[in-house]
Amino acid sequence: MALNPNDLRLYLVTDPILCAEHGVIGTVAAAVAGGVTFVQLRDKTASTADRVALAGALKDALAGTGVPFVINDDVTAAKAADVDGVHVGQDDMAAAEARAILGPGKIVGLSCESAAAVSAVDPRIVDYLGIGTVFATATKADHKPTIGMDGLAALCALAPVPTVAIGGLKATHARDAQMSGADGMAVVSAICGQPDPEKAAKEINQAMGDLR
Repeated sequence: MALNPNDLRLYLVTDPILCAEHGVIGTVAAAVAGGVTFVQLRDKTASTADRVALAGALKDALAGTGVPFVINDDVTAAKAADVDGVHVGQDDMAAAEARAILGPGKIVGLSCESAAAVSAVDPRIVDYLGIGTVFATATKADHKPTIGMDGLAALCALAPVPTVAIGGLKATHARDAQMSGADGMAVVSAICGQPDPEKAAKEINQAMGDLR
């Protein structure tokens, strides 16, 4: 599917532990009802078979919403489940290889933490960039050094494709992330693990306002 930059506005990355109260599917469904515009299934400890099974259930839950849905890192699972695409990091499968496996009709997202990484992006291969880590986050213990809002703005200015800010972001950061030039903001704990994921998503959307 073709990626519209507006799809990145409020990007949810799932966490199986934080989502435990409502379940991943329940959390995602509630969050989309609250205005989430993009979903990434991330579970670093699951098997490919488990990711494929969960992805199938999530596809059913997202049917008719128009919300793009990708799987983190596991290109095999993304292809088997026939989701909208994959998101890879600098230490995962190369974006060019992921594109070759998935084909031209799927979304390939790439994490970038430096100017060198952003400058090396080929827009014929990569559809969007996850820029960060903006702030420290407990949901990804092995994240690279933080770049802050100034670093986010600098990398967004270099990006040849749409961008989504990620890393320790909450509703209070929404306007700053937008002003930095990012097309959207990715969150994990700001929605996953919240007592009311739908309400949490609505509050972030309200904080974003109508800048875009």
